[in-house]
Amino acid sequence: MERKGNAEAGAFISIVVYIALAVSKLLVGSIAHSDGVKADGWNNLSDIIASAAVYIGMKIAKKPRDHNHPYGHSRAENISSLIAAFMMMSIGIDVMAEGAAALFRPEKRESAPELLAMLVAVASAFVMLFVYSFNKRLAKRTNSQALAAVAKDNLSDALVSIGTVVGIAGAQFKLLWLDPLVAAIIGGIICKTAWEVFMETSHTLTDGFDEQMLTAYKHEIAAIDGVKDVADIKARMLGNDIVLEVTIHVDPHLTVVKSHKIADEVERLMKKRHNIEMTHVHIEPDKIP
Repeated sequence: MERKGNAEAGAFISIVVYIALAVSKLLVGSIAHSDGVKADGWNNLSDIIASAAVYIGMKIAKKPRDHNHPYGHSRAENISSLIAAFMMMSIGIDVMAEGAAALFRPEKRESAPELLAMLVAVASAFVMLFVYSFNKRLAKRTNSQALAAVAKDNLSDALVSIGTVVGIAGAQFKLLWLDPLVAAIIGGIICKTAWEVFMETSHTLTDGFDEQMLTAYKHEIAAIDGVKDVADIKARMLGNDIVLEVTIHVDPHLTVVKSHKIADEVERLMKKRHNIEMTHVHIEPDKIP
């Protein structure tokens, strides 16, 4: 529960930062006549919605188990990430279309964006790199897939701002088409990020799991004293938590108590090495030679 609370802090910080950046970019983009900065502002607006959805999902995920949810509400966090992906994709398509259309409206590109727009974009890049670094570390510490997605979005936002700087700089050298082109590219980056979040979240919600991690778990369990063989192993994500199910073979002559101790050792090892709180061990007798 404490880990989920810490992950919430990362999502909340992102919301606050995105609100400040979205307002400043949309205002400065209009004042300084920069399509790129305005597009970046709309990008941050989508990030507010996405981060808010993740934050709400994290809140719901903390609710305790009840008779309708014997496994708890942890998957609310994954669902919120999926909703965020759809929101991001919608805004990304809109921004990309606007930028592309601006390329073919030369009457709206009579002058280069003002340098104020570049200063805002540079500041935004530095801020988002800091937020990305913070959320990436926090996501790793809390094992939060949703916060990891937020961190990935933070990084894309930093890169988008850097791209905006390039576009504005080019416009200062009379390359007026560069600013709306960057706006269109920004829209594409938003869509790409949304697609990545969608694919990762869908994989989790359909009980997909990293095969290499399963192999590592299997080798570690097989090395436990008393385990003759790992007959079956599978895992799935429940919000931030891994649920591991393993079937092991033990000496058929062992007592129930001794077999149970081996199962306890499997659970202890998985918790110690991988922070897996839910390991379900099924014991079967090994074949008698």
